Amino acid sequence: MKADDLKIVTEKQRKAREMLLEVEQTNKMSLTLKEQKKQKEIEEDEAIYRYNHEKQQAEYERQILEKRIKEEKEKELQKMRELQEKAADRQSEIDALRAKRA
Repeated sequence: MKADDLKIVTEKQRKAREMLLEVEQTNKMSLTLKEQKKQKEIEEDEAIYRYNHEKQQAEYERQILEKRIKEEKEKELQKMRELQEKAADRQSEIDALRAKRA
């Protein structure tokens, strides 16, 4: 084999190795980008899940609070009705006693 032929073959082999390295680097970079994209999607999904969970929890707590306030108001209203009934009964007794005396 001539020196020129050897040079050509050696140069082709060097270029082939360079291209192979370039392809490997490109593949590695592509894989890294793909993994980063997947991780970002996972993080976004987790953020959405946390947001929805917190929103549902806040709504549940709001409903519980509203229910408790409504029950407390209802108890207070019932107590007022009972006091009014007692006062009305007491007034009826007083009126009956006065009518009896008169």
